[in-house]
Amino acid sequence: MSDKRTRHRIIVVETPIEVQWSAPADEPHMRDLLHAAERTRYDRFLRPEDKARFVTGRFLARTALAARTGLSPDAIAFTTECPHCGADHGKPRLPGHDVDFSLSHSGDRVVLAVAEGVRIGVDVERESDRDIDRLAEMVLAAPEREDFAALPLEERRRAFHVYWSRKEAVLKATGHGLAAPMTDLRLSAPGTAPEVLSWEGDAAVAPVRLADLTPGAGYAAALAVLTAAPLKVTENPGP
Repeated sequence: MSDKRTRHRIIVVETPIEVQWSAPADEPHMRDLLHAAERTRYDRFLRPEDKARFVTGRFLARTALAARTGLSPDAIAFTTECPHCGADHGKPRLPGHDVDFSLSHSGDRVVLAVAEGVRIGVDVERESDRDIDRLAEMVLAAPEREDFAALPLEERRRAFHVYWSRKEAVLKATGHGLAAPMTDLRLSAPGTAPEVLSWEGDAAVAPVRLADLTPGAGYAAALAVLTAAPLKVTENPGP
C-alpha cells in the first residue's frame, strides 16, 4: 500500500516598493513641471537649497507616476487633502489612481517611494548635533528612552535618528504626520529588524511593515507600509 501524502505549497506574496534617491537640483526643465500653487510655494523659499529639494521631490514624483499611470508628467495634479480632517495640509496624493507615493528630503538627499495598492511613508534624516537628549523626550516612548539612555554616548546620535526616521515614515504612511504623538509609538531598537512593538492612542493602525533604507553615511532613512505582506524594496540611486 503506497503512502500518499498531500503536499501543500505556501506562496508568499510580497509587496513591491520602488525607492528612488536623488541629489537636490534646480533645473529649468524641472521647474517647468510645477503647477501654479507649487510655483508659488517654490518662490517663497528663501534659500536655494530649499528650492532645489522641493523641486527635485516634485520632479521625481511626477516622472515616476507618469511611468506607472501613462499620464504626461505635466498633467499630473496632486491633492494635499488630509484624510483625517479634510484640511489642505496632508501629504501629496494622486487622486483617481491606486498608487501611493511618499517624499522626503534632508541635507543633500531627496527620496521618493512608490507602491500600488498600499499606503506608504518614507523619511530621511541627516544626522546632526542637535540636542537629541531633549528631543528624545518628545520622540521616544518610555521603554525606548530607557534603551536610549543605556547606550554609549557615541552611539546615541545614530540611534536617535534611526528611531526618528522610522517613526516619521509610519506617521506619513497613516497620514497623521506630526499631529500624532510619536511617544505613543514603540519600535524595535536600532540595530535590530525594524518593527512596531506597540502603539497606543487614537492614531494607532495595524498592520505596519517597516524597512530601513540605505541613504549613505551620516543619514538615517526608513520606509513604512500599511500591509501585512513582506516587503520587496528596490532602491535606485539617483543621477
